[in-house]
Amino acid sequence: MYPERIFHNGDVFTADAAAGRAQAIAVAGGKFVAVGGDLDVKGLAGPGTELVDLRGRMLLPGIVDVHNHHLRGGQSDLYELKLLPTMSLDAVIEAVRARCAATNPGEWVFGGIWGSHLVEAIGRAGALAALDAVSAAHPVMLRDDSQHNRWVNSCALKLIGITADTPNPPDGEILRDAGTGAATGLLLERASGLAEQAVERSIPDLAARNKASCRRAVEILNGFGVTAFQDATTVLPFLEALAALDRAGELNGWCVTSLPGQRTLSGADLVGDALIARRETYRTRHVRPDFIKLFMDGVPTTRTAAMLTPYRATRLQGCCFCGDPLISIPALVRWIAKAEQYGMRVKVHCTGDAAVRDTLDAVDVVRSFNGPDDGAGPVHQIAHAGFVDPADIPRFRALNVAADLSPIIWYPGPIQQAIRAAMPDERADCYWPLRDLHEAGALLAAGSDWPVVANPDPWLGIEGMITRRNPKGGYDGALWPEQALDLETVLRIYTINAARAMGLSALTGSIEAGKSADFIVVDRDLFATAPERLSQSKVLSTWFEGRCVHEAS
Repeated sequence: MYPERIFHNGDVFTADAAAGRAQAIAVAGGKFVAVGGDLDVKGLAGPGTELVDLRGRMLLPGIVDVHNHHLRGGQSDLYELKLLPTMSLDAVIEAVRARCAATNPGEWVFGGIWGSHLVEAIGRAGALAALDAVSAAHPVMLRDDSQHNRWVNSCALKLIGITADTPNPPDGEILRDAGTGAATGLLLERASGLAEQAVERSIPDLAARNKASCRRAVEILNGFGVTAFQDATTVLPFLEALAALDRAGELNGWCVTSLPGQRTLSGADLVGDALIARRETYRTRHVRPDFIKLFMDGVPTTRTAAMLTPYRATRLQGCCFCGDPLISIPALVRWIAKAEQYGMRVKVHCTGDAAVRDTLDAVDVVRSFNGPDDGAGPVHQIAHAGFVDPADIPRFRALNVAADLSPIIWYPGPIQQAIRAAMPDERADCYWPLRDLHEAGALLAAGSDWPVVANPDPWLGIEGMITRRNPKGGYDGALWPEQALDLETVLRIYTINAARAMGLSALTGSIEAGKSADFIVVDRDLFATAPERLSQSKVLSTWFEGRCVHEAS
């Protein structure tokens, strides 16, 4: 069998430690069949083989995004009001006014994202009055840049059924006016699910919208060079959309899903054992329901991350508040043990160092009674892993736990400003110890957390990991520059490492004979590009299983 295509005269970064760099690849039957020098690989050509001259351009494995909310991202692109986290409160209000003017009365206006720096202002009654003034005929729901909190207007509060007497849901808070007790419209953590459920009830054909959103999301991901991704919180409707798309032959990427073990921020009804029991119904060639998603804490911007040291003092929380974990260590031990019994893994959301320590402790317990891990067992993930106590850094490798990183979130910008407002500077700035984790041998994998960020552009994260600066500019200084990494390490973090963390490394993540022909061609030699210009890199073409699924115009 001759190769269908041979790509030659290129600079091939294989992400395969044994092979290093190459000049050419051959593809047949959706897989790489040869990788090497031009003469050797071109010698495999047959009468029907297409020869593609790369003209010296760089070819590398498809990007693997270890953490996104792809369907939400597609939905945002197709249907939602778009805000920027840098907008002022007045600018957000004006955007809502314009969207309401173009929307039929009574229809929901929803979207995001507003910046964490607005939390304090939005929590006041005056902000609700300003929102109501421009949206009286429409229920409104706006997500913040952590996706953990929602801002709604009075019309939405009425539709949701929130009054001054409505109790807070477990692990959530309906923010109230200190004087009157009336809801201010700010819903924190699990209270956000009340608003999300109300929006979903208003959509006539939710299944069709979900499938369209899923399709659009994968198109966007392919455009940035992504050929495999892990959806970080996959509720049943999302799982149904993914499986339907793949069975129709329309899913151009590998997708590992993370089935929520707890109530989610979206307010999904089916979670935990009942959802996990149905997972095999939706397993397809490209959809792998192999993870359970758990939340150990919230986010530092609203002081809901579980920390080892206190936040800045406030009138309500005093001087010694550190946040609280959402799951006890014994309960987490039971979840991890159950996952391993099912042949699954866990992805645990941890934004605070106390949450990270508790999760490592729980994994340690499971490892102790399931036998020592030899590196071939289940690789569990700690999602975000931004604040990590130095004593816990070596434990990632020792316990075979991957650090799921979110580089596009943390470099200097609105979220980091909000964290500095909540935490002492010296603690807030010791954020994302990437070099320390790497040098300790931890498995590092990178994700976008889209649509927490506006788009899943990996090149922003690649540059940020190397420069520790905001690639878009506008914010002075670098965040803990001693933790910078080199380009080759970062490219592995975005390819083979992420595939390994997701359980896909036998299929994809590197350019090796026998693996899926998932690769991209970029417009520059990344290793000859100044670090501060890496974010300008463009993907010329994206190939999934040997098919071109994106080509730059």
